[in-house]
Amino acid sequence: MEALKIRLSSADDTTLSTPTTPATVEIESSLSKLVLDTDANSDSDSGYDLGDGEEDASLISTSLGGSLSSRSSVTGGSTESLHLAVQQQQQLLQQQQHQQQQKELLEQQQKRYAVLSYEQVAQLHDVMNETVLVHGRGNFPTLELRLRDLVTLVRTKLEADGVVVRDMRLNGGAASHVLAQENATQAYNDLDLIFGVDLSSGRTYDRIKTAVLDSLLDFLPAGVSRTRMLSCSLKEAYVSKMVKVTEGDRWSLISLGNHRGKNVELKFVHTMRRQFEFSVDSFQIILDSLLLFYDCTDMPIGENFYPTVVGESVYGDFRQAHLHLHRKMIATRNPEEIRGGGLLKYCNLLVKEYQPANPDEIKTFERYMCSRFFIDFPDVGQQRNKLENYLWNHFVGADEVLKYDFLMILYNVVDESTVCLMGHERRQTLSLIDELACQVYYAEQHAQALAAAQAAAAVAHSHPHHSHCHPHPHASHSSAPSPSPFHAPVYEVRISGCQPTVIYSSSGYFYAPVHPPQTSLPPPPPASPSLSSSSSSASASASASSSTAAPPPSSPSPPPASSSSSSAPETALLPAGYAVSPPCACGWVPCS
Repeated sequence: MEALKIRLSSADDTTLSTPTTPATVEIESSLSKLVLDTDANSDSDSGYDLGDGEEDASLISTSLGGSLSSRSSVTGGSTESLHLAVQQQQQLLQQQQHQQQQKELLEQQQKRYAVLSYEQVAQLHDVMNETVLVHGRGNFPTLELRLRDLVTLVRTKLEADGVVVRDMRLNGGAASHVLAQENATQAYNDLDLIFGVDLSSGRTYDRIKTAVLDSLLDFLPAGVSRTRMLSCSLKEAYVSKMVKVTEGDRWSLISLGNHRGKNVELKFVHTMRRQFEFSVDSFQIILDSLLLFYDCTDMPIGENFYPTVVGESVYGDFRQAHLHLHRKMIATRNPEEIRGGGLLKYCNLLVKEYQPANPDEIKTFERYMCSRFFIDFPDVGQQRNKLENYLWNHFVGADEVLKYDFLMILYNVVDESTVCLMGHERRQTLSLIDELACQVYYAEQHAQALAAAQAAAAVAHSHPHHSHCHPHPHASHSSAPSPSPFHAPVYEVRISGCQPTVIYSSSGYFYAPVHPPQTSLPPPPPASPSLSSSSSSASASASASSSTAAPPPSSPSPPPASSSSSSAPETALLPAGYAVSPPCACGWVPCS
């Protein structure tokens, strides 16, 4: 339109300089008509309905020698404005979607957190003030410390060395113990502490190790010389495990060993994608406000005076995870992201009577767990080490009696849900679990037998029989028989993996009984009735000698020979000679 008006103005200037003719009058009337038509059609929505003005404009531009493009110039401006309007609408929609996402993210963040009640804060206070023993190897003394003192001292030394600590948290089983209700107490084996630090520099790892070892030096008992205590000596004496992860995630772990007690694990985290296995162990309690309360006042915590402590569930929903903890339910997501698949933890929850929150999808989760477990531990030796360490660390005290049931549940899960192994590999793993279960079972039986024997001996010692001290002169020996001595029961397990069958007895050793063949001794000759008693006596003595050579744990004692029988011949008193077959390829002597 602007170009058209400029062209019209130039035409007016031309008419002023040229004389008026009928042709110029006709051109001017056509131009005025074109201006009115184009102004009326410029407000239309499409910009394409030009009517007669299009033809007039083309004629006028041709007659005047101009370069006006009737359709492209007019429609181009309207299309550009339409595109701008569409872009504005798209930007507005994107802003609304972004605001909605921010709102949902904020709601999810709010679901992750919750404020602890007074009972939970009091329970946390007890955990932080509990005295923990850290045993040293060799001649190093045992350290007695409180978590609140250890956390404060480590943070102070880190900040003095230039390492900024974002926050400090209590994690894992101890956090679940704090948040559990009174009627559903949760036992815990380790004390997991998380320090949020920046591990972008490799030197920070060394600073962290130095700060932890220097803190242990301050907890040494009074009277112990600290001049010769080097960091390497403290590490060998009190540190049971050190882990450093720099690829993908960035975190470090220092575990202070306590034999089979509550280990103190200090974890320094920069980034960690997966911080939980199941919803019941996804809780993290932020300790900064509680430690600030300890620094500011010496007043005891009461129902009307206690700090505000915030807890977080990295599972995503604090209330739902707390409900799972209260109702003893199993829930997780993406178990293939967990090292080991969470398989052992899952079986541990099952043996403690936890139930799946969603039974429909638990079989799928079991397949993922087994697949990830065998990816991380492909060799049978690695599997044995992992199982033995897990049994040693996670079944302590009252939970020790659950070892056998745990292994049986693990056996069933591996048998039913393993889809990533060959047949022989699967059988090897199942044989390993079965072997460990047999060892655990008979160790428990042997311990129970020893405990029963000790209890019987204690009862006999505390209540002696007065008849032995003051016997009645006219009392007969048969009127008051003495009680038979206590005999611990004998247990055995037969392992038939190779020949001959191996028997494990409660006396603590393996043996393989060798049975004599039927042709090892010549058949007895027919004898007179007078010699029948002597032959029976000879066979009894031979059986007694053979039982002495290789006694089965539950074999009965041979019956005594009759007093009326005559003495057996000398050949019958000799031990029976067994024919021994040549050993097979496996090294065992085959049974006949």
